[in-house]
Order: sequence, then structure tokens, then C-alpha cells
Amino acid sequence: MKSVCVFCGSSTGNHPDYQKAARDLGNTLAEENIRLIYGGGSIGLMGILAETVLERGGKVTGVIPKFLYDLEVGLDMVTELIIVDSMHERKQKMAELAHGFVALPGGIGTLEELFEVFTWSQLKLIRKPVAILNINNYFDNIIAQLDHMAAEGFIDLRMVNTLIKSSNIHELLMTMRAYRFTEDIDKIAKT
Repeated sequence: MKSVCVFCGSSTGNHPDYQKAARDLGNTLAEENIRLIYGGGSIGLMGILAETVLERGGKVTGVIPKFLYDLEVGLDMVTELIIVDSMHERKQKMAELAHGFVALPGGIGTLEELFEVFTWSQLKLIRKPVAILNINNYFDNIIAQLDHMAAEGFIDLRMVNTLIKSSNIHELLMTMRAYRFTEDIDKIAKT
């Protein structure tokens, strides 16, 4: 896996473990020579993550819409900064560049990005691993909601189970590397 797109908060959250997780993930990506693809921001967990990768000598590609860059939230010191016209173009570009996707804790934007790529996976528009780094059980309610949706017949449980979930960075990346888009997913998408 040569690159990972990380969705995460433009805030740091209320618990120091979220910031630590962003630093730990940044350190690991740099150590393992995995390029970070992210939303291009300089603030919150996004900024911590990108700056950590860069400080450790890793490569970072930021993708940011012009209106956000103009608000002075873009991080100029990244390896590559791609300025796009819209949020939709941003997500499409990040999806093209990434070999996999990880969500760290974040807000509505983080969830929206996570669920968009998870939907794209279900529709076979992408065939890449989608994962959540579940720090401090942050995503437990989301996982429970997905299980509830499956129990109520709105999503196939096999599809829910393709979402990689871990609180351990190394385990998460190892599982992502082993991920294979299977014929089962092809069958799920048709239902």
C-alpha cells in the first residue's frame, strides 16, 4: 500500500488521545513509507497528522478546495498541494490518489467522507479498503448503527463487515494490506 487517505477532524477534540493517535498514525505512515493523502488543512487533527508525517520525512499530498485555502487553513509545506474548485472534486481526487482510506475521529465532514467512500465500495466504484481507527471507542455508536441497519435489512451484514475496524494502528494497516475485493462484494452490490 503506497498511499492512504485519512479523513479526520479540523478540530483536535476534547481528549488528548485523539491528538496522540494523529501523531502515532503520522509517525507510522512516515516509517512505512506510505504517502498521506488528506484534506490539505493546517488545523485540528488534520494539521497534526500532516505535520507529523512531514517532520518524520514522509510524503504528504493535501487536496483542498480554493475557498478553504483562501480562509488560510491550507498547509503550504506539504509535499504536494492540490487546490480544487469544490468539495466534490476534493473527495474524487483523494479517492483517485489513495490505495486505502482511514477515518480518525472527527465531525460531520469526517463521517460524510467515510460514508461516501464506503458507499462507493458497496457500489464497486472503488475496490480499496475502508477503515476506522477507533480511538477511545469513538466510533462504537457508528458501528452499532451499521449493525442495526443490517439487522433491519437495509444493508447486507457482509458489506458492514468489509469496514475494517481497529484501535491499533499496526493491526489496522496490516488488515488493510491484506484486504482483497472479493466476488462476495460483487454479489452484495447487486442486491
